[in-house]
Amino acid sequence: MAQALTFLGDFKLGHYMKIPPKSMFIAQLVGTVVASGVYFGTAWWLLESIEHICDTSNLPEGSPWTCPGDDVFYNASIIWGVIGPLRMFTNYGVYKEMNWFFLIGLLAPVPVWFLSKKFPNQKWIRLINMPIILGATGNMPPAKAVHYITWFTVGIFFSFYVYKRHKGWWARHNYILSAALDAGLAFMGVLMYFSLQSMGINGPQWWGLEGSDHCPLAQCPTAPGVVAKGCPVQ
Repeated sequence: MAQALTFLGDFKLGHYMKIPPKSMFIAQLVGTVVASGVYFGTAWWLLESIEHICDTSNLPEGSPWTCPGDDVFYNASIIWGVIGPLRMFTNYGVYKEMNWFFLIGLLAPVPVWFLSKKFPNQKWIRLINMPIILGATGNMPPAKAVHYITWFTVGIFFSFYVYKRHKGWWARHNYILSAALDAGLAFMGVLMYFSLQSMGINGPQWWGLEGSDHCPLAQCPTAPGVVAKGCPVQ
């Protein structure tokens, strides 16, 4: 399902960029085949070469190999596979209240629509898109507050200021810049590993490099009666 949604998102971007659907699909297919082998080989090599990878209790401070995405995927497999949603999100579980978000998501656009009709001169109200706002929370976890602040800052700058002041530049370069930022991050990650991290240099010690959102209680369980070190018991 996630791969299908990604493919559809690429097709939408290709439509905006006037890329033929056939060419886009071929690029997606080739990329999927190549990436499958590269991902498997890279994962195998990392597991064999990096000591205590993904084990946050034994990794040195500042190590980037905490595997937050893999940790979320593992926990999700336990929730939906081993335990099952019946014991998590129904009357038999402790997270049954989360089902209310289905109703909240259904009704959330209604106040925005009502306000846009009541105050038609306030054009900014029509720019509020509740599905996008609520859907963005799907990245949390492993994304943390610092990630959302960065995304929000970049998005506001290019989608509001640049779009308003330099619309021609925005129309020609904005989506290319988005892809360049993603690719640059990937290349820089590889470069930093081989030049610094492989030699045990993990960077300066400052709050922006830490793998924490600086909210210790965010790591604590919320289920009643569960005891965890350093956490209050509900």
